[in-house]
Amino acid sequence: MSVYDDKPWLARYAPGQPAAITVEFDNALAMFRSSVERNPNGDAIRYFDGRISLRELDELTDAFAAALLDTGFTKGDRVALYLQNVPQFVIAQIGTWKAGGIAVSVNPMNRERELELLLRDSGARVLVCLQSLYRDVAATVLGNTDVQTVITTSELEYQTRNDQRVFSGVERISCEGTLDMAELLARCAGRRPPTVELAPDDVAFLTYTSGTTGPPKGAMTTHRNVVFNAQAYRDWIGLGQDDVILGVAPLFHITGLVGHIAISLLIGAPLVLMYRLDPTLTIETIRDERATFTVGSITVFIALMNAPNADKDALASLTKIYSGGAPIPPSTVKAFQSTFGHYIHNIYGLTETTSPSHAVPLGAQAPVDEASGALSVGVPIYNTIVRIVGDDGQDLPPGEIGELVTSGPQVVAGYWNKPEETEKALPGGALHTGDVGYMDENGWFYIVDRKKDQINAGGYKVWPREVEDVLYEHEAVREAAVVGVPDPYRGETVKAFVSLRPGRTATADELIAFCKERMAAYKYPRQIEFLDEIPKTVTGKLLRRELRAREQQKQTV
Repeated sequence: MSVYDDKPWLARYAPGQPAAITVEFDNALAMFRSSVERNPNGDAIRYFDGRISLRELDELTDAFAAALLDTGFTKGDRVALYLQNVPQFVIAQIGTWKAGGIAVSVNPMNRERELELLLRDSGARVLVCLQSLYRDVAATVLGNTDVQTVITTSELEYQTRNDQRVFSGVERISCEGTLDMAELLARCAGRRPPTVELAPDDVAFLTYTSGTTGPPKGAMTTHRNVVFNAQAYRDWIGLGQDDVILGVAPLFHITGLVGHIAISLLIGAPLVLMYRLDPTLTIETIRDERATFTVGSITVFIALMNAPNADKDALASLTKIYSGGAPIPPSTVKAFQSTFGHYIHNIYGLTETTSPSHAVPLGAQAPVDEASGALSVGVPIYNTIVRIVGDDGQDLPPGEIGELVTSGPQVVAGYWNKPEETEKALPGGALHTGDVGYMDENGWFYIVDRKKDQINAGGYKVWPREVEDVLYEHEAVREAAVVGVPDPYRGETVKAFVSLRPGRTATADELIAFCKERMAAYKYPRQIEFLDEIPKTVTGKLLRRELRAREQQKQTV
């Protein structure tokens, strides 16, 4: 189709944009070094009242790399980053690259079982984590992993403001048997690690995703992937050194890794971090730092609209806004524009596409599907071909619904140590996304459903089987089936249908609390419904689709 190859939408919606771009750097470290050379005294990171210049970040990451090499670290080894949105995340990531390593992003909401699974699967030799996460979670699981060195740090470093809206109850603690990151960097200050050769196809980081087929898999994001999509963000949105990037997405997530860190390293613009999202603090930060660009889940922007200090003047500088990770109701876009005067541009991608494969051109407004009310996720970005295919694998014409299959420089190399999963999801290097949608005659794409049972709760992906497995650990639970149900704030939320063992009792609150103790906050079920029998096929397979249909009927009554 001409819309894939000739991209006429570029002339229509983004005049002057090329259909393809040429990547300027071989690896992510090279693009960072270029920014240091251009503007060494410019801010790289702003963290409350703290500032780290590009030169200082270069020196800190040199020291981190030297420290890693002192432990016997070699090229290709993995460093797990179990951190919130703090400067140490960026320091450790770049330092890992300088030592020739691969960074492994770990959700700081993960609990023991989840953390152990990721550490064991990645084979990480080094763990960098917050002191509180080491004390409360990591210390109990490391004996079952390949981790040999643990580096702990405090969220109180690199700032003195100690804003109690996010730091209430936070204190520095001693973690016996670990290396303190501040002391480590001070001890290695001034040292330069040997130059490492990073090829475009070397893995830059592993980002774990439930993908479309179940248990977490480590997507192997290469330096080629990172550099291409960092440049795609830059050129698509028109970002430059004078911009200020507001870091509202979690840094462990592909959006934070690329839409915050990588683009900041490429253009040499400051990245503003706030540890955790607090709506009132975020609005103040936008005003004080004159932030110009951000990308995050729609739940972030809903929270900003509902903050007590929601103020149009405070957000006057934030003119380049993108949102992805979860469906965006058109009514929310209109409400945000009414409140703050700025349009939220949709952007779409997956972990396996290193953030965007589609985006709304800056200044354009996405159309809305008349039948479903869905907002378009945009059009394919540079160098990207997206096909809509039927069950037979054949291309479908505009307007026909099928699975999105994406090819482009941002598609990852595969899944870590999972060749069968790689071949299934990426045959021939084309990503079968598992998302179902269509393209209209003008080249706009719409996501109308998901092919599998994955739940999308505010941009976080939840696999039902994982929640069910935890429920089955409760002594009163006989059977459990988990589905996603509509939620006005998160898009979807997790609901569990449970049948109890004969003679056993349990309340919904008890089961919710049981899961909450064992899972990341976004995964545990918010709703529990008890059934005498959970619907199943004759072979005993749980019928989640029937449970979803029941919920949909409730919504229409």
